Amino acid sequence: MKTKEYNELSELSVDELNKKAETLRHELFLARIARVNQQLKNPLKLRQLRRDIARVLTVIKGKGVK
Repeated sequence: MKTKEYNELSELSVDELNKKAETLRHELFLARIARVNQQLKNPLKLRQLRRDIARVLTVIKGKGVK
């Protein structure tokens, strides 16, 4: 996720950010299953998804919501 996308995240509401985090967690779950089944073509996708989740959670925390 680039800085531009990070700035776009900061413009979203907390509810939208929570939905985005849930979607990313689901994608991470599916990617982990694909890795176990040796169907994941890009293993770096796992790292990217984890970092995207962290970015979303950081924005949520920055807005002062627990």
